Amino acid sequence: MIEQVTTMLHGWFGPEIDWKQVILIAMSPLFLIAFAIEFAVMRGRGRREPFELKDILANLNLGGAYQVFEIGAFFVITAAAVDWFWQHRLFEIPVTVWTIGPIFIGVELCYYAFHRTSHRVRWFWSAHVVHHSSERMNMTTAMRQSLLYSITGWWLFWMPLVLLGVSPGVVFLLYGVNLSYQYFVHTESVGKLHPWIEYWFNTPSHHRVHHGRNPQYIDRNFGGVLIVFDRWFGTFVEEREKVDYGIVRQIHSHNVLTLNFHEFIDMWRDVGRAGPWRQRLKHLVMPPEWTRP
Repeated sequence: MIEQVTTMLHGWFGPEIDWKQVILIAMSPLFLIAFAIEFAVMRGRGRREPFELKDILANLNLGGAYQVFEIGAFFVITAAAVDWFWQHRLFEIPVTVWTIGPIFIGVELCYYAFHRTSHRVRWFWSAHVVHHSSERMNMTTAMRQSLLYSITGWWLFWMPLVLLGVSPGVVFLLYGVNLSYQYFVHTESVGKLHPWIEYWFNTPSHHRVHHGRNPQYIDRNFGGVLIVFDRWFGTFVEEREKVDYGIVRQIHSHNVLTLNFHEFIDMWRDVGRAGPWRQRLKHLVMPPEWTRP
């Protein structure tokens, strides 16, 4: 059965399989079922404010467009670039019962680095901002993804693992698992969990904080499956007051193109303004809130 599925996927993708997207596509029916359950639970509690039809449709459209574009980008950009790193690997690390745990921790650490950088470097924020631009929180918010991720280079953050000798297929499969887990923490239907779980894992409570534009919540809680890197690296904040969702410079639109490109266009507009080149190029690498002196 597994060989048949793999053969079918090779027929679709060619020699290299985009396991991240395979996992996300395979999980999509479960994602929608979970959202239906979330909606029913919240409606039973008399809470309808997290759900707005236009917002949900925008989330679904953004998620669908992301899926299609990521598959195309894999063929055009990602597969060839990743293969170059794989050809220059230092070692070859097999996947065994002893190595899968450390590899997963490595994937999680790479995700933390990617996620934190996506908030603090405007080039990467120009893609990630899409995910934060909703003023509501429900499970479809997780589908709010950008067409620009492959262009801005999300995959670069996992190349240290590939250079060390972890197969790209394994890296991206585990990243797909990471992203699938995160879908279920985009919700207000779950309160705080057992303290042990809250200490080690990214939970709905921790991730609600991450989506807040309250001053004390901005750029916090970057973990994917685990939250311990945030605790160790000083970016953890506990959920205490009600979360105000959205971005500081809120974009009020449900248009998929506007949501995908508004920050990318604004960034290049800032680069194009008159001034010394060094100052102009800083708009690409400085934090999103940076302005010229």
